[in-house]
Amino acid sequence: MTCAYCGRDNEAGAQFCMDCGKSLDKSGGAKAAAAVAPPARASAVPGTREVATPATAPLKGEAACPFCNAKVSAALPFCPHCGRRLTAPGSGPACGRCASPVAAGTRFCAVCGAPLAQFLPFRASAPPTTRTNLAITLVLLDEVGNVVQRFDRKTLDTTIGRQDGDIRFPDDPFMSPLHAKLSWEQDHLVVRDLGSRNGTWVFVEAPHRLADGDLLLIGAQVIRFRRLGYPGPHAPDADATRRMGSLTPSADIASLTQLRSDGSVRDVVQLSPGRDIRVGRERGEWVFPYDPSMSAEHALVRSEDADFVVVDAGSRNGIALAARGDISLQHNSRILVGDKLLRIEIPA
Repeated sequence: MTCAYCGRDNEAGAQFCMDCGKSLDKSGGAKAAAAVAPPARASAVPGTREVATPATAPLKGEAACPFCNAKVSAALPFCPHCGRRLTAPGSGPACGRCASPVAAGTRFCAVCGAPLAQFLPFRASAPPTTRTNLAITLVLLDEVGNVVQRFDRKTLDTTIGRQDGDIRFPDDPFMSPLHAKLSWEQDHLVVRDLGSRNGTWVFVEAPHRLADGDLLLIGAQVIRFRRLGYPGPHAPDADATRRMGSLTPSADIASLTQLRSDGSVRDVVQLSPGRDIRVGRERGEWVFPYDPSMSAEHALVRSEDADFVVVDAGSRNGIALAARGDISLQHNSRILVGDKLLRIEIPA
């Protein structure tokens, strides 16, 4: 079976290309490579065309797909059985609290000790959904929350993208060609980012306990949370001379980093136990007076022992969390895909 999108040879009966993840059914019913010439595709040089040549055979070695549990080559970026990306960061089973990788069948995270059964996205092989009513509606909202368009879906999966997908927004330059996917898994609706450039964002409806690597969207600012760990005590000096320096606040154990659009760092705020940080346009310990999409006092990063929790301070635009793995959605959940704000409606 040859993929008409990238020219990759796949095993007979495969539903998705093992190299690019495209559906083989949608590629025009892939034919045997010997009978059909590889299709032409766009060249890197404008105005020219190049022919896709079949890729070489994958490296030896098999592994189980963390999503459908089928055996796949360890060298493949996509599963040929379910189409999920295997090599993207965060695509495999991970702890829902600290995002550390976990082995299939593990009950507790080896890093933070959290019970894994309560985190839906990270069970290694989810049974198929038994839900009979798969109807959902994606409601496109404008900047002030007015309804622009409605998309009714009654299928198990719904993909969103600029060029590909069930729902397309060709006018959105911030959206990747194939950006995100909503699917019913274990009778829960979940959203997953498909390796997009700008990520898929889920607006938090309750206080969120931050995990290392979390990305937050506060106003128009992308802010990364990182854990630093407790620094060890300094060894006493040989001559017993005390060191100068501030004793307040206490040792920094985490940080918040403001990221520019090119990924570079602009500003960093250190977090220590017992110290809360307010974020806003006008008031707080960390202010962004140049961001009109941020409320005067927008968010609170609250210290809870050694953990930190982000809380919406009654802002106008809310706080969004970048999806890592599957994120469970509820009725009226809001997601940001590219530059499009979508509200999810799930019939009772």
